[in-house]
Amino acid sequence: MHGAAITLAREFSSKNQRYDLILASDMLDLTVFLSLLRREISQTPVALYFHENQLLYPWSPRDADTKKGRDLHYAFINYTSALAADKLFFNSDYHRTAFLAAIPEFLTRYPDFENKETVPQLEAKSQTLWLGMDLKAFDTHHCPNRGTQSERPLIVWNHRWEYDKNPIGFFRILYHLMERGIDFDLALLGESFEEAPPYFVEARERLGSRIVHYGIAEQFSDYATWLWKADIALVTSNQDFFGGSVVEAIYCGCHSILPNRLAYPNHINISQNQSNFYKSESDAVDLLEQWIKSKAWKKPSTLNEPVNRYDWSNLIASYDTEFKSLAMPARQIYPSI
Repeated sequence: MHGAAITLAREFSSKNQRYDLILASDMLDLTVFLSLLRREISQTPVALYFHENQLLYPWSPRDADTKKGRDLHYAFINYTSALAADKLFFNSDYHRTAFLAAIPEFLTRYPDFENKETVPQLEAKSQTLWLGMDLKAFDTHHCPNRGTQSERPLIVWNHRWEYDKNPIGFFRILYHLMERGIDFDLALLGESFEEAPPYFVEARERLGSRIVHYGIAEQFSDYATWLWKADIALVTSNQDFFGGSVVEAIYCGCHSILPNRLAYPNHINISQNQSNFYKSESDAVDLLEQWIKSKAWKKPSTLNEPVNRYDWSNLIASYDTEFKSLAMPARQIYPSI
């Protein structure tokens, strides 16, 4: 989030090209980027897309930036970038409302010139633009899930092997299931490290033969096939501003067990699917036990239809409309801050 703005500004300038719209991600220090190109793009509209944000991102206590006190600076980059953009897009309603709600408290950390009057101005130019995904790519690899062939459900983890996805809580839940004599298999997918975190190594030892796959699926076809085979997707994340991997698992027919927070209620209606949501870790253990003992996991999932709306075929028109509106020469520019 530091040097990229300088590098990209230099590359942008070297192209000697005029654009109708600039779309940047929240990982760019937009203020630095724009200041370096103030002559070339002074009249070009700029939109900022928030796929995640640093105001709410759950830092690992082991992270070097946290130890050195640099984590607040990343949040400030997000804030000033939002001020500089003409339009702010967020990948979910949850993300948009949570980010805007977090700004006032963040600004109180500064001794003076807190600029809280900027919050309504940010709200006025903020909008949800749901994340577009290539979900139809999974259709080619469709196969029956394990529920049609086995008496042991296949539970899947398909996230990064990192702190914010809460693998420690995930494994704790599975250990409690083992203590209760609940039988299951496990596929541990997702991007891992050169050296697996200790809690993954411990899980490999404790869960033993229950683990039928350990590590990243090298080919998309392998990843897609595992999701279609899986019966249950247990989610324990500390943070998901959208949850792309969760949506993929739901689309592929996994019965998803989700915390009743973060972005997940944006995807699945809680009131109509209460048996898919839990409030606490102990609730998740009880819920999983009920799902497995009742054999409800053997029935086809009905949750994939709601998330089909995120396929690009259903969203691309919205993206085109928003970008064309911003790029119009006679567009309405939001008041400068």
